[in-house]
Order: sequence, then C-alpha cells, then structure tokens
Amino acid sequence: MRFGRLDLNLLVALDALLTERSVSLAADRLCLSQSATSSALGRLREYFEDDLLVLKGRSMILTARAEELIDPVRAVLEQIRTTVAVAPPFDPATADRVIRIMASDYSTEVLLATVIADLETEAPNIRIEIHPMHDSPIEAIERGYIDLLLTIDYAISADHPSLLIFEDDYVVVGDQNNPAMALPMSKDLYFELGHVTARFGKTRVPAFDDWFVRRQKQQRRIEVVAPTFLSIPRLIVGTKRIATMHRRMARIFSQSMPLVMREIPFAIPPIRETVQWNIAHNNDRALRWMVERLQAAAGAQVPIVPNVVALHADGGIDRSEIEVEYRMNHPQR
Repeated sequence: MRFGRLDLNLLVALDALLTERSVSLAADRLCLSQSATSSALGRLREYFEDDLLVLKGRSMILTARAEELIDPVRAVLEQIRTTVAVAPPFDPATADRVIRIMASDYSTEVLLATVIADLETEAPNIRIEIHPMHDSPIEAIERGYIDLLLTIDYAISADHPSLLIFEDDYVVVGDQNNPAMALPMSKDLYFELGHVTARFGKTRVPAFDDWFVRRQKQQRRIEVVAPTFLSIPRLIVGTKRIATMHRRMARIFSQSMPLVMREIPFAIPPIRETVQWNIAHNNDRALRWMVERLQAAAGAQVPIVPNVVALHADGGIDRSEIEVEYRMNHPQR
C-alpha cells in the first residue's frame, strides 16, 4: 500500500531501523535479509531526502531528521495495530507462543515458579523464557528483547505501563546454631557480624537492601558476595555469618534448611515488586493474561505485614525521596 510516494510497508522497516540503529539488528527483528533491509533504508533515504542513519566510528547514529521521526512513526504503527488489526480472541488453552520475562532468581523463586507450574495445565503451549537481570533492563524492554520485566518499582521506566504485583520486606537470616541468632537481633550485633550479600551483572549492581544499608553511617562487614539471591542460604549454613533477606524467600528456605529469621533492628523500606511491559504491547492479550496470572498468584500467597518503623527519629524519609536517590545511583539504560 502506498500513501503518496511512500510505501507504507516501509514504516515497519523504519521503526526497526530507528530503534535498533543498525541494519543487521533491524534485519533480525524484521526477519529479513541484511540486503533487503539495506534496500529499504535506501528507499527511505530517497523519500525523506535524508541519510537517517550515518556511520560514526564503528556504529551508526541517527540524523536530526531521524530523531524527529521516532515518536510519530511509533504512534502511527500503534494506531494501525489498535484500530485496523483485529486481534483474535485469546484462549490460554490453545495459545501457542513464547513469553520472555526478565526477573531475578528471587522473583522466580517466590512467584514465577508457582505461575509456571500452573501453566502446564492452564496453557500447555505457552513457553516461558526467563532472562536473568542485567545492567540495562529498560533497554531490553525498549528494544523488544523481553516481553515482561519483573523488578522493584524504583527500577522501572515512567515511559511504559506497569502494575504493582506484591510487597515484601526484609529479615535477618542465620544458621539455627549461630549463637547470635538465639535472641532478638540488636543493631550493634547486626553491624558486628559478618554478612553475605548478592550483587549482579558486570558492574556488580547491589541488591536494594545492600544499597540502602550502605547509606547508613555505620557499615556492614561484607565477608561474602554471592552472584545470586538463591546462593545466599547455603553460604550462611554452618557459619556465624548472617544475611539480610527478603521475608518471602526466607520463609521458603527456613522450611527446608537449618535457618532462623529475626526482625531487622532498624528500618529498611519494603520493596514493591512490579511488572512492566512495552507500551507498544499494551493490547497484547497474552501478555495481559500473564500479568493477571502473576497478580492472582501473588494475591493468593500469605500476605506480608511489613516490619515498619521510622527511618529516623524525626519521622523518616518518604519513598519518593528514596526513589530519587536510587535512580540517581542507578540510571536507567
């Protein structure tokens, strides 16, 4: 179909090129050969009388005209999807597709595992790919590498839809034979003991509790840095070390391992686990159904009543202030 001199099929290619900023990556996204995608770029350059993408060093960058086209092109394609394309009814029993979810091993353990087990009977032809958290989760959403992002609300983007799934708080966990765990945990004892924590990705991004405690005047003695949340319990058993752990996960592991939980002797804000998806997929019925299943599974679990005390004697720090500071330390990419 043509509109004036523009082949409207080229809008899909243009959107991919503007998003990927690479002919080869756009070709993969479009399921076209690189030569066919290069040809489409040539026709787009001719129509717009602009290079659109230019080589700079080893990568390609967008021209000023190309930058201007990003939002209008996406808006046009989304309007076509929502007003012209008629979505078939979604039936989980017969749906056949892959849903890619980026989530930490904590989120997988306390929520996704239950949902995925239920899918075996509810939606037998839906396959789930769980992608590990990395340094640029928002980029993964933007580029369409994943369908859903499951993470804390401080780490999501304001540019895409999201939904709060559940809240969780933190407890101190230690070996049941650790003398330090025999009584309620005091603040002095907490900072005297050796700690196990987890950090992630190439840049060793700290977990939220690790980041928050670093803000305190008194610092923990970190003796072991683990690559995952799930590896922490085994690194505590048989030692005098402790860990600050999500309550939901601590409940699970204390049932099968010789671990005990104690309340944290100072305040850490509860986390809010949130699911996010690309705004372009807002009408994807399969994703909406999956989000509903996540929400339902979280609601069916034993509720958490956070151990909330004031962060400071003057009444504390509100979440918005913490969010601003967290985002400054963890810029979205």
